[in-house]
Amino acid sequence: MNFPENLKYTKDHEWVLIEGDTATVGITDFAQGELGDIVFVEIETTGQNLSKEATFGTVEAVKTVSDLFMPISGEILEVNKALDSQPELVNSDPYNGGWMVKIKVGNAAELSELLSVADYKDLIGQ
Repeated sequence: MNFPENLKYTKDHEWVLIEGDTATVGITDFAQGELGDIVFVEIETTGQNLSKEATFGTVEAVKTVSDLFMPISGEILEVNKALDSQPELVNSDPYNGGWMVKIKVGNAAELSELLSVADYKDLIGQ
Protein backbone atom coordinates (compact mmCIF):
# COMPACT_ATOMS: atom_id res chain seq x y z
CA MET A 1 0.00 0.00 0.00
CA ASN A 2 1.18 3.48 -0.86
CA PHE A 3 1.21 6.36 1.66
CA PRO A 4 3.02 9.44 0.27
CA GLU A 5 4.98 11.27 2.96
CA ASN A 6 4.11 14.73 1.60
CA LEU A 7 0.39 14.30 2.30
CA LYS A 8 -1.77 14.64 5.39
CA TYR A 9 -4.57 12.18 6.16
CA THR A 10 -7.94 12.01 7.95
CA LYS A 11 -9.63 9.39 10.09
CA ASP A 12 -12.22 9.16 7.29
CA HIS A 13 -9.49 7.98 4.85
CA GLU A 14 -9.08 11.14 2.80
CA TRP A 15 -5.66 12.47 1.84
CA VAL A 16 -4.81 16.17 1.65
CA LEU A 17 -2.07 17.93 -0.31
CA ILE A 18 -1.53 21.50 0.91
CA GLU A 19 -0.17 24.00 -1.62
CA GLY A 20 -0.36 27.54 -0.25
CA ASP A 21 -4.01 28.26 0.54
CA THR A 22 -5.29 25.41 -1.66
CA ALA A 23 -5.81 21.82 -0.58
CA THR A 24 -6.23 18.95 -3.05
CA VAL A 25 -8.27 16.07 -1.61
CA GLY A 26 -8.85 12.44 -2.55
CA ILE A 27 -9.31 9.08 -0.86
CA THR A 28 -6.39 6.96 0.25
CA ASP A 29 -5.03 3.83 -1.34
CA PHE A 30 -6.33 1.95 1.71
CA ALA A 31 -9.85 3.38 1.23
CA GLN A 32 -10.07 2.58 -2.47
CA GLY A 33 -8.89 -0.96 -1.72
CA GLU A 34 -11.58 -1.40 0.93
CA LEU A 35 -14.28 -0.04 -1.40
CA GLY A 36 -13.33 -2.18 -4.38
CA ASP A 37 -14.03 -1.23 -7.99
CA ILE A 38 -15.28 2.36 -8.08
CA VAL A 39 -17.98 2.92 -10.70
CA PHE A 40 -19.19 6.47 -10.00
CA VAL A 41 -18.06 9.62 -8.18
CA GLU A 42 -20.67 12.30 -7.50
CA ILE A 43 -19.56 15.73 -6.33
CA GLU A 44 -21.98 18.61 -6.85
CA THR A 45 -20.61 21.08 -4.31
CA THR A 46 -18.41 23.30 -6.51
CA GLY A 47 -18.46 26.88 -5.23
CA GLN A 48 -19.90 25.92 -1.86
CA ASN A 49 -18.32 26.76 1.48
CA LEU A 50 -18.46 23.66 3.66
CA SER A 51 -17.39 23.05 7.21
CA LYS A 52 -14.91 20.41 8.31
CA GLU A 53 -16.46 16.91 8.26
CA ALA A 54 -19.41 18.03 6.07
CA THR A 55 -20.25 15.69 3.19
CA PHE A 56 -18.95 17.03 -0.12
CA GLY A 57 -19.93 14.09 -2.34
CA THR A 58 -20.19 10.33 -2.65
CA VAL A 59 -18.20 7.53 -4.19
CA GLU A 60 -20.01 4.46 -5.47
CA ALA A 61 -18.34 1.09 -5.70
CA VAL A 62 -19.82 -2.15 -6.99
CA LYS A 63 -21.06 -3.15 -3.52
CA THR A 64 -21.49 0.14 -1.61
CA VAL A 65 -21.86 3.92 -1.63
CA SER A 66 -19.71 5.99 0.72
CA ASP A 67 -19.87 9.65 1.68
CA LEU A 68 -16.86 11.89 1.14
CA PHE A 69 -16.07 14.21 4.05
CA MET A 70 -14.37 17.59 4.09
CA PRO A 71 -10.97 17.24 5.79
CA ILE A 72 -10.94 20.98 6.55
CA SER A 73 -13.36 23.88 6.20
CA GLY A 74 -13.28 25.74 2.92
CA GLU A 75 -14.72 26.47 -0.49
CA ILE A 76 -14.81 23.79 -3.18
CA LEU A 77 -12.88 25.44 -6.02
CA GLU A 78 -12.66 22.60 -8.51
CA VAL A 79 -13.83 19.04 -9.06
CA ASN A 80 -11.78 16.51 -11.02
CA LYS A 81 -13.87 16.26 -14.20
CA ALA A 82 -11.87 13.23 -15.39
CA LEU A 83 -13.72 11.16 -12.79
CA ASP A 84 -17.01 11.70 -14.65
CA SER A 85 -15.87 9.39 -17.44
CA GLN A 86 -13.08 7.50 -15.61
CA PRO A 87 -14.09 6.88 -11.98
CA GLU A 88 -11.67 3.93 -11.97
CA LEU A 89 -8.82 6.48 -11.69
CA VAL A 90 -9.58 6.51 -7.96
CA ASN A 91 -8.59 2.81 -7.88
CA SER A 92 -5.62 2.92 -10.26
CA ASP A 93 -4.10 6.28 -9.30
CA PRO A 94 -5.65 7.56 -6.03
CA TYR A 95 -2.94 10.15 -5.31
CA ASN A 96 -2.60 11.71 -8.76
CA GLY A 97 -5.20 11.18 -11.48
CA GLY A 98 -7.82 10.12 -8.93
CA TRP A 99 -7.89 13.33 -6.88
CA MET A 100 -11.42 14.56 -6.18
CA VAL A 101 -11.58 18.24 -5.23
CA LYS A 102 -9.51 21.35 -4.70
CA ILE A 103 -10.47 23.43 -1.68
CA LYS A 104 -9.62 27.02 -0.74
CA VAL A 105 -8.48 26.63 2.87
CA GLY A 106 -11.02 28.32 5.13
CA ASN A 107 -9.37 27.82 8.52
CA ALA A 108 -5.62 27.21 8.48
CA ALA A 109 -5.70 26.15 12.16
CA GLU A 110 -7.55 22.97 11.12
CA LEU A 111 -4.52 21.82 9.12
CA SER A 112 -2.75 20.93 12.37
CA GLU A 113 -5.56 18.45 13.14
CA LEU A 114 -4.79 16.31 10.07
CA LEU A 115 -2.89 13.05 10.56
CA SER A 116 0.72 12.40 9.61
CA VAL A 117 1.63 9.29 7.61
CA ALA A 118 2.69 7.52 10.81
CA ASP A 119 -0.57 8.45 12.59
CA TYR A 120 -2.65 7.27 9.61
CA LYS A 121 -0.77 3.98 9.42
CA ASP A 122 -1.43 3.47 13.14
CA LEU A 123 -5.13 4.19 12.55
CA ILE A 124 -5.45 1.47 9.90
CA GLY A 125 -3.12 -0.99 11.61
CA GLN A 126 -0.22 -0.84 9.12
